[in-house]
Amino acid sequence: MVKVEEIKDKDTTQAKSLYSNSEASESSSSLSSVSTTSSLGEEPEESITERLSALIDIVPPKTRKSIADKVSATAGFFGKSGKVLGNIVWVVTTSALLIGLPLALSLEDEAKIMAQERELEGQREGQAMLANPGLYPQATPGSAPQGGLVPPGF
Repeated sequence: MVKVEEIKDKDTTQAKSLYSNSEASESSSSLSSVSTTSSLGEEPEESITERLSALIDIVPPKTRKSIADKVSATAGFFGKSGKVLGNIVWVVTTSALLIGLPLALSLEDEAKIMAQERELEGQREGQAMLANPGLYPQATPGSAPQGGLVPPGF
């Protein structure tokens, strides 16, 4: 036969006596509120990764595999699409540099040549006016142009 004996601990007897007394209950409630406020400022012993790893047992293996497959497929999709997008940007950039830059430079040279031709044409006309002043009539202030259109009232 087994004999059961109750062993009384000093801490448990003091705790029982504290709670049995009304004054003690008021002081213990104030102690518990102090202890909870002091524990709020302390850092937890476990990190967030340890807490998340402890949740593995809650999720069934079939669901975990399904979630892992979906995350892996999503990561693969973004990886492949990022690579394709990078290749497209590379092709567009190099094409712009190899084709667009020389084209822009040639258009700029063409514009310079046309501006020089206009300048030379203006110089030739100026030289022709100086060489043959009779061919180009000069307008004097106050004289009406000959054969031109004169607005009414003038």
